[in-house]
Amino acid sequence: MTGAHRKGAVRRAPAAHPGSAVGAAPERDRYFDTLRALALVRVVAYHAFCWPWAGLVFPSMGVMFGLAGTLMAKSLGRPAPAVIRSRLRRLLPPFWCWGAVVVGAMLVRGWMPGWQIVFWVVPLGDPPGSAWGEQVWEILWYLRTYLWFVLLSPLLLRVFRLAPVPVLLLSLAPVVVLRFVWQPPENRFGAGLLDLATYLFCWLLGFAHRDGVLRRLKPAGVLALSVAALAYGGWYAFAHRAEYGTYDLDDIPLAQAFWSAGFVTLLMYAKERLGIGFTRLARFRRPDRLVTVLNARAVTVYLWHELALVLAVPLIDRLWEVPAFEAYLPLDSQWFLLGVGWALIAVFVLLFGWVEDVAARKRPRLLP
Repeated sequence: MTGAHRKGAVRRAPAAHPGSAVGAAPERDRYFDTLRALALVRVVAYHAFCWPWAGLVFPSMGVMFGLAGTLMAKSLGRPAPAVIRSRLRRLLPPFWCWGAVVVGAMLVRGWMPGWQIVFWVVPLGDPPGSAWGEQVWEILWYLRTYLWFVLLSPLLLRVFRLAPVPVLLLSLAPVVVLRFVWQPPENRFGAGLLDLATYLFCWLLGFAHRDGVLRRLKPAGVLALSVAALAYGGWYAFAHRAEYGTYDLDDIPLAQAFWSAGFVTLLMYAKERLGIGFTRLARFRRPDRLVTVLNARAVTVYLWHELALVLAVPLIDRLWEVPAFEAYLPLDSQWFLLGVGWALIAVFVLLFGWVEDVAARKRPRLLP
């Protein structure tokens, strides 16, 4: 099952791009920080409500891959092996911490793993898991895709710089081929290949932003191509609604690829042409603080958010046993579930967020 076929526990990501925060540069770009924070919030809300239109409003995973590509291109000014080691060091310890809890719970519930459990050490393929824990572990498609993009980036960046605009435009070709010419196998290899093809344009778009390619393009051409990509992605999703049973972009890789391409291009190009910086966000202390925390704890939020939403259900069930809570709290509301989920996410951030600091070789803190 690919990232584009996951419902309920959806689909850095990512996105939100946890991966984007991994190895973030010291100089903070408040515009990108805000986009990453919005992407994470959208991912959590989508998993709580399963809104099919959420990806059309804000394609979180495309945004997170685009931001991650920008950071990766910047980092590759240093030797590639050192950059890759740094990314792995920052990503894997939070993953291992979360995995110890999830794998332990599945083992207690009677799960018997095979040799594929090695993917719980380094998620180069989808880590295996029990059906009981599927809603929690299936979000790992994003980490797997991010990890492969990191490993491939030295080569991708070299190819991109040979002919930036043609390579960027042609990066949508693989997802078209996988849809109309050759169907990938339904295994770990096929799932990984499809996810890489779906978000390849967004990753390379990050290269284009970092190298100043977007800045040199004319607004008319960028606007025309972006709108065309959005139109095709949206049309394909709705035109094939009967085939997929939904117009949810997360279930339709081709539509996701084109819609994300157009949407993220406009977001990044707007920054270049309009000079959007969101520096005034610092005037609003609480929102600015929230953006800071979400970026510094992006991997933790992404990994633990589904577990938080799962645990929120039995917790709310217990609240029904208290007459006062039953009378005055909206216990049957999905919005209440979302609120409890975010409260549990905050607990997980306090309990385990410091692992991100250790992974980044920083002094551990409860909150950044």
